[in-house]
Amino acid sequence: MRLSRSVASVTVAVTLVLSLPYEAMPHARVRTGPPTAAEPFGATCRTSVSGSRVTAYCHNPYPETDRVGLHIECARWWDLDSDGSPVGVGPAQTVRLTGRCWMEVRSAWVSHERD
Repeated sequence: MRLSRSVASVTVAVTLVLSLPYEAMPHARVRTGPPTAAEPFGATCRTSVSGSRVTAYCHNPYPETDRVGLHIECARWWDLDSDGSPVGVGPAQTVRLTGRCWMEVRSAWVSHERD
């Protein structure tokens, strides 16, 4: 008789703990201050394709240097794709990046990395 009462009381205790609303459960401490804003970064690039040639103009309005590189994917399987070497774009500078395929260009994009 005593065993069934102790099992019953343990069952009731476990049921009560599991049925607590989520808000009543303990949480890890988290800072509630305002989030830190990331410093703006990155040159704005304008890319154009004319036939098999690609030209990109990148302007950096921010105080940190951005290293930009032009990447070209050619449409033909035998035409070599190219990844240009990164070029530093300092504050208030504009650079021109160029490249080409032998035939058609499938896609072109500019990558960015911090100096």
